[in-house]
Amino acid sequence: MDKNYVFNQRIRLRHLHTFVAVAQQGTLGRAAETLSLSQPALSKTLNELEELAGTRLFERGRLGAQLTTMGEQFLTHAVKVLDALNHAGQSFTSAISDQPVVLRVGALTTAAMGMLPSILDRFHQLQPQATVQVATLHNNVLIAGLKAGEFDIGIGRMADSDMMAGLTYELLFLESLRLVVRPEHPLLSDNVTLSKALQWPVVISPEGTAPRRIAQAMMDEQGCTLPANCIETSSTSLARQLAQRYDYVWFVPSGAIKEDLLHHSLAALPIASHGPGEPVGIMTRSGSQHCLSAEILLATIRKCHSG
Repeated sequence: MDKNYVFNQRIRLRHLHTFVAVAQQGTLGRAAETLSLSQPALSKTLNELEELAGTRLFERGRLGAQLTTMGEQFLTHAVKVLDALNHAGQSFTSAISDQPVVLRVGALTTAAMGMLPSILDRFHQLQPQATVQVATLHNNVLIAGLKAGEFDIGIGRMADSDMMAGLTYELLFLESLRLVVRPEHPLLSDNVTLSKALQWPVVISPEGTAPRRIAQAMMDEQGCTLPANCIETSSTSLARQLAQRYDYVWFVPSGAIKEDLLHHSLAALPIASHGPGEPVGIMTRSGSQHCLSAEILLATIRKCHSG
């Protein structure tokens, strides 16, 4: 029997919802919580999907579930199917003239923490009737979701030309990497160098991420290596607590700790980042038509960033 026929006959919506949830959340545990499922039930559904696909869609390890190359390709199709069904369902609902506008924004976690609070406050002063749905995601998932119509606006990092095909990109800033510690950390009273900072426990982003690549380039440049007592995580909330409460040195994109530095809950070590930084900007689908509220949100993003 034709493999494609079997796939089309046996795949179910629960397979797609499970797959997209794991891709967005990064771990089976968080995805199961999002879908209100037990982790064994979610794992079973994911295994069924990979069996139907005839290939692994995720590499599961201690850092969570990472999309394989085939998984990244399938993600684009999966979100398109779910988005099409969502729009089909909405078509059965009669339009109501005073129904609030809903804008869907996908953003890097660092952008959401550093930029979006002031942007959303200013936007709602201008558009109090609009609802904004914000999802924080890894950059490749953000781009795939934006292409598939899951988001109206994205705030993320520039990727390679193949991934950015079909998207319009507008640079906002170059995001540098900072090393931060609690204000009472002993390193702040020392003539600190990267080598001395790495004698303390470290919190750093997982391998394969832009912040980790920059951090690795800094260490390679100065002949340093990560200490054994190292925490690898993509959770900024966990990393922040470790840095604020204990003696961890946190390698973090500058956008994520803007408010922490302003309110002196964290202090930056005087260690220069490697290179000019990673480009962060606005992403939209090429040729897409935006409603008035979306145009106002885009203008607000630009204005808040420019000061």
